[in-house]
Amino acid sequence: MAQYFSEENSVEAFVSRMTDDVDPRFKLIMSTVTKHVHDIIKEIEITPDEWERAIDFLTRTGQKCSAERQEYILLSDVLGVSMLVDAVNNRRPPNATENTVLGPFHVAGAPELAMGTNISLDGIGESCHFRGRVLDTDGKPIRDARIDVWSDNAEGFYDVQQPGIQPKWNNRGIFVTGEDGAYDFVGIKPVSYPVPVDGPVGDMLTGMGRHPYRPAHTHVIVTASGCQKLVTHIFVGDDPYIDSDTVFGVKQSLIGDFVKVDEDAVVWRCEFDFVLAPVE
Repeated sequence: MAQYFSEENSVEAFVSRMTDDVDPRFKLIMSTVTKHVHDIIKEIEITPDEWERAIDFLTRTGQKCSAERQEYILLSDVLGVSMLVDAVNNRRPPNATENTVLGPFHVAGAPELAMGTNISLDGIGESCHFRGRVLDTDGKPIRDARIDVWSDNAEGFYDVQQPGIQPKWNNRGIFVTGEDGAYDFVGIKPVSYPVPVDGPVGDMLTGMGRHPYRPAHTHVIVTASGCQKLVTHIFVGDDPYIDSDTVFGVKQSLIGDFVKVDEDAVVWRCEFDFVLAPVE
C-alpha cells in the first residue's frame, strides 16, 4: 500500500521509497538520520524562515571550503561530533591512553630525528623537554614505536599556516623508540589559539556565546606493530581554556604535567607515557 506523506508518518514514507536492494548499512544510516531530523522539526516546530536560514548557513559553509580550509570539518568539531565519532570508534582498555581529534594541521612525511633533537627550528617560545615511554597495557616497553609530534609556535600558528615565515617542519618530527620504549625531544610549551572565525561557523559560535579557543596542546600519533594507532594530545593543564575547548578535545587523562626546570636552556619539562592497546 502506498505511503503518502503526512506529519505523522513522514519517516515511514521516506523509508518506503528505498528499494530492497539498497546497501543495508546505507539504508540504516539514511533512515536513522532522517528520523532524527524529522523528529527535531516536529519537536520544536521549525518555521519556513528558520529552515531557510539553516539552508543558507549550510550553503555558506560549503562556499567557505577550499583546498586549504574545510569549514564542514570545523562545524563537526565545534558541535562535538568529531569527538563523538572518535570516541565511539576508539574504545580502549581503561589503562590505555585515550584518543582525541587529529586536527587539520598534521603533515605526512615529517623528518625522522634522533632522540633529544630540538624540533623548534625558529627558537621562539619557552623551550620544553618532552620525555617518557611507549608501553603496552601490561606495562612492558614497546620497541620501534613511531612517535609523530607537532605543535603550534609561540604565536599560536602551525608552520603550514605561515609558509615563508616559519621554517618548514618547525615544531614537527618523528622519533622511533629503542628497547626501553623511551622517547625524548625538545620543543616548546605550546600556546592556546583560536579556530578560524571568519566564516559561518564563527558566526554560529558568536551566536551561542562561545569562544573559539583551543587550549594549548602538543599533537602526537603513536604507531607500533600489533597495537592500535593512537591519535592524541598532551594538554597544558593551567591553560585558561582547558575546561572549555571549543572542539571538546580535552580528556583528564591527557593533561600533562608541565614542570618549570630552567636548566640547560630548557624552561619546562613534561613527562608523559603513552600506553598502546593491542589490535583486537
